[in-house]
Amino acid sequence: MRADGPLGTQEAEGPLGVILAGGGSTRMGVDKALVDVAGDPMVGRVARALSTVCDEVLVVGRRGTLGGILCIPDDHPDRLGPAAGVATALRVADGRAVLVAAVDQPFLRAETLRRLVTQDGTTVPRDDVLQITCALYDPEVAPVIAAAVVDGIPLWKAVKDSARIIDEPEWRSWGEDGRSWFSVDTPEKLAEGMRLFG
Repeated sequence: MRADGPLGTQEAEGPLGVILAGGGSTRMGVDKALVDVAGDPMVGRVARALSTVCDEVLVVGRRGTLGGILCIPDDHPDRLGPAAGVATALRVADGRAVLVAAVDQPFLRAETLRRLVTQDGTTVPRDDVLQITCALYDPEVAPVIAAAVVDGIPLWKAVKDSARIIDEPEWRSWGEDGRSWFSVDTPEKLAEGMRLFG
């Protein structure tokens, strides 16, 4: 969602798009949300991809605005990992599903996001691990994730038994090659991503 109005002022259908941006960018050395990727800040690239399938997009884990996008802080900023951000997003989503991407995933594919939002229930791709920061979270999982935050349980462990898991043969059939969850958290990873995905 753009910063020109509070969350929920427009009639939105479908999932809420959420960019998780609560990390400290210590490995990047600068705020990775603003790192230039082929002429655009990472946060802008992620927001554009989410906007292809979501009427509203916001950033969770910051205050104010970021790249013109409304930001809200994590409800539990002292907790490490994405669980607090997803729990916060589900709380403000007004009963909608939440389509999540990390701010350091600038190679997100719109087609992969479209496929995710057509699934029923919480849906998480898996390659060697569950890609919990490129996933769809159903509102019914909100109490489980909120409890995981309080108990310090990692997000992947909280949802692994209830989520629909999309394994490699299926996500490859979407035309996905892993770029959507390729994480750019160092300058070296940015160079690698540009080499692999341009």
